[in-house]
Amino acid sequence: MNRQVLIDNTVNKIRQLPDTKIQEINDFAEFLLSKIDDRIMSENIQKLTSDSKAFDFLKDEEDLYDVNDLKERYK
Repeated sequence: MNRQVLIDNTVNKIRQLPDTKIQEINDFAEFLLSKIDDRIMSENIQKLTSDSKAFDFLKDEEDLYDVNDLKERYK
């Protein structure tokens, strides 16, 4: 099924529902859209942070700890 056919089928089914169920569908659609917005915003923040030069000074710093400092290794 392509996108438009699926949308048309969904709209036809929604038209048959009572008003209270239509409100639930609207709320669920808003929830799904907000999840997409949150994911996009999170990805953009990660990209901005990784592209930022704010922590570049740490690249020249010597590591304070290394593997030899571990008391126990994760298996």
